[in-house]
Amino acid sequence: MRLSDLPKGAPAVVDRVDDAHASDPIAQRLRDLGFVEGEPVRVVARGPLGADPLLIQIGSTRFALRRTEAARVTVRMEAA
Repeated sequence: MRLSDLPKGAPAVVDRVDDAHASDPIAQRLRDLGFVEGEPVRVVARGPLGADPLLIQIGSTRFALRRTEAARVTVRMEAA
């Protein structure tokens, strides 16, 4: 499942970050921010009418991501 499709508040774990092309700077930046395999993640809030940005919490840190950036992150849901 893509992080951009994760229901608000649902617990999940990062599986991987997909590169759009070789040396993808956005994918690398997401990894640098902590979006790495095994990290717990959740969607805290969504923009108005489900639009950008998404407020994402990974560990104890929160980030605002565009929906296209969040779609690069593959997650698996965890039991609550």
